[in-house]
Amino acid sequence: MTFRRLKNAFLFGAVGGVWSCVCVATAANAAEGDLLDVRDSADAPVKMIFDTDIGGDIDDAFALGLIHHLADRGAVELLGVTLTNANEPAGRFVAALNAKYGRPGVPVGVASNSTKVFDEYPSKTLAQKTANGAAEYPVPDGFKPEESVSLLRRLLAEAEDGSVVIVQVGYASNLAALLETPGDSVSPLTGAELAAKKVRLVSLMAGAFSFDDSTAAYRDHKEWNVICDIPAMQKFAADWPTPAVFSGYETGDRVRMSPVNLKNDYRRSPTSKILYDAFGHWTARNTKEGYDHRRPTWDLTSVLFVARPESGRGYFALSEAGEVDVRDDGLTTFKAAANGRRRVFILDEAARIRVEEAFVNLCSEP
Repeated sequence: MTFRRLKNAFLFGAVGGVWSCVCVATAANAAEGDLLDVRDSADAPVKMIFDTDIGGDIDDAFALGLIHHLADRGAVELLGVTLTNANEPAGRFVAALNAKYGRPGVPVGVASNSTKVFDEYPSKTLAQKTANGAAEYPVPDGFKPEESVSLLRRLLAEAEDGSVVIVQVGYASNLAALLETPGDSVSPLTGAELAAKKVRLVSLMAGAFSFDDSTAAYRDHKEWNVICDIPAMQKFAADWPTPAVFSGYETGDRVRMSPVNLKNDYRRSPTSKILYDAFGHWTARNTKEGYDHRRPTWDLTSVLFVARPESGRGYFALSEAGEVDVRDDGLTTFKAAANGRRRVFILDEAARIRVEEAFVNLCSEP
């Protein structure tokens, strides 16, 4: 079942045969059928904008690496990367990573007035030298980031109607700000109109949700991407005009990176070694386990969901349609609603194992 068949059901809350075959909110349904296929055809790439707070936690960097590996397979077309992290080294690190993966022309946007996330791994990775003293991971000559919201407007204006998937794995500052923009020289449409006309789906890592006792420990968790800009996430949850699927904290927290994969496959990969090195800098500051640290894969889950929707993979199930509420203290809750535009990932133990193995197989080599 493709998105085009599913679209009206998602937007208008149909509850007949469409929902019964794709939206049963039970773990047993995780291996049955397409959950939400946003491709135009089985061979068409997902046209993706990656919106991230890269530079704080390390999973953003691995999610971007996953996008590049999926692009090498023809599953994704990366239109651009927009950062909510206003720290300058973060944007340069993204440019260097894109270049390392053979896509130096991917446009990068950096927020002009958002939170600055401090972590040393972008700058330390960029500072690495080869034996002859050259930068091991050079930033492309002449690199100059655009402003994030301006880049979002440009990319959406240039896109075909209903063609763009946004993967948001940082706080919602950029997308909330986009909704407030007026028409300009790039497009006469407001940001809200551009989003409604151009965006097919937003897949975001945000919030924390619990549907049964297996995730009860996460019910009171106030997740980072929400609490960093609560008003922005409230605006996104309430006003974003197209469907959105939430990968909550509980999903990626139960799917962990493999130390064996890191220490062998990433280290030996001509492209993915940049992630191996970045992880080393990150863990030196944040853990005592080094490369034995099994980091959660929060941000990677939002990428995998839209790029690997085929029947039989059995990665994620989805809740029924509903709405997400973001309280003033940052706590998120989901409520089913017939005309709801939001759904939440559901992950059982069998699916958790499959997703973990998928990251091992997809992330470190083309």
